[in-house]
Amino acid sequence: MHDIEPYYQWRDRYIAAEDAQTPFYGRQYSEFEYSNKVYNYFIHPQWDEFGSNTLYTKLLYTDYEEGYAIFEMIGEWNDSLYNDIMFFKREVVDELLAAGIYHYILICENVLNYHGDENAYYEEWYEEVSDEGGWFCFVNLHQHVEDEMLDTHLHHYAHFGHRLNGVKWRPHKPAQIFEAVNALIMSGSNRLT
Repeated sequence: MHDIEPYYQWRDRYIAAEDAQTPFYGRQYSEFEYSNKVYNYFIHPQWDEFGSNTLYTKLLYTDYEEGYAIFEMIGEWNDSLYNDIMFFKREVVDELLAAGIYHYILICENVLNYHGDENAYYEEWYEEVSDEGGWFCFVNLHQHVEDEMLDTHLHHYAHFGHRLNGVKWRPHKPAQIFEAVNALIMSGSNRLT
């Protein structure tokens, strides 16, 4: 896992550590000093911690004019033991909401497991973004992660599944990803109610 780096091809357009409106502003990174772990395996030092013991993120791009953010996630999403959604919502999303971000794309192909619990933070997030015409979605979930999210009824708040699991995002620019995902969501084909 230590050699799985966050996507870096958009760094010429955006770096969260240089954006004063994000919780990652001013962060310093090492290429050689590994300290964060998922399961006892070190992860690449470019991933950002936000309070979780097992889940990490990288804010790949934020567009304040269009009001969207694209994240890449890695690790185990564990709401049952560690309340990861609380940390992500309070430490990351709340700051971006205050800056006018109402559309969230979370790329989850490196999320190894999901363990659900209460949905209060997802419901709060849903209400805050939907009041502004926004949404949040999980892209490229593993089937067992998607199944657990369905079992815990996250489909009432987040968009995931169906065509959102086949998004080929790497070769495209952030605006193209947002437009494509927004079109899929607006078509209603990925809302699993």
